[in-house]
Parts: sequence; structure tokens; C-alpha cells
Amino acid sequence: MTHLSKITFFSLVFLLLATLSSCKKSRNEVIPDVYVDFTIDLNDPEFVILNTFGENVYVNENTNNFGSRAAGFARNGIIVHSGVDEFFAYDRTCPHDYAENGTIVKIKIDPENPLSAICSVCGTHYALPVNGTPADGPGRYPLKNYRTSFDGRWLRVWNNY
Repeated sequence: MTHLSKITFFSLVFLLLATLSSCKKSRNEVIPDVYVDFTIDLNDPEFVILNTFGENVYVNENTNNFGSRAAGFARNGIIVHSGVDEFFAYDRTCPHDYAENGTIVKIKIDPENPLSAICSVCGTHYALPVNGTPADGPGRYPLKNYRTSFDGRWLRVWNNY
């Protein structure tokens, strides 16, 4: 192998490794992964409200005996939000407080605006219909998102952990 072909070969390997490493999890997700996997029956009186746009429910380990698979990070629970054509599920741990000083703060739905969640410590407002992105306050990171699928009655929330 000539000197020029060695340089080309190592350059290609470096570019491949750089590309593969950039495909890993987004650096915007600062909340560590925990196992999440549960299914909600939208005909259940506890969850029927999710059939209406802009409504939310809290889910945690005590909900319907889901146990730790619905606890979220640090057992803070999960917010399930009904969007226009889809459902969103977010960890209730504030990513700003966790990223900045390692504290575990539970966010809550803003009582004045059900399309927003708010952290009582840092004051960041997170927009629930747009992937939990910060809408106001010092937060730079979106809420940790969990995957959802809906078949007309059953809403599954999970991650690939």
C-alpha cells in the first residue's frame, strides 16, 4: 500500500467512525434511560380524558399496578399528553435542573395552561405538543421523550432500553 493510499484509507475509516458516533443518542437527552413499557386502555375511566386533545394524565409505578415499568427516571413518573393526531409521553424529571446541578426535580402540568409543563425550581415551561421543548425559562433541553403507539383503543408507551 502506498503512502497516499494509507492516508486515504485512514481518512475514510476516521470519517466512518465519526459518522457512526454522530448517530448515537441525541446529546439533548440528559435524563438517563430507565426501562419503560406499559399500555393504557383509553376506555378505562382513569384515562378516558386522553380522548380529548390537549389533556394529560400522570402515570407512575402505582398506576394500574404498572410497577417500575411506568415509574420513569428516579420514580418521578411520566406525563402522557394527547396531541392533535398523536400521543406524547414525557419523563417528569426536569432536564435543566438535572443537567445543571444533578438535582432531581419533578415537573407538573401548568394549572393555567394544560399544554405546558413547568418546573417549580428553575421555572422552565415545556411545550407538551412539540416534544417537550423549552418554551420559556432557562432550560435548554427538551423533556425526555418516550415512544408511543395507538391502535384506536390501546396506547402503548415504551423505550428501547
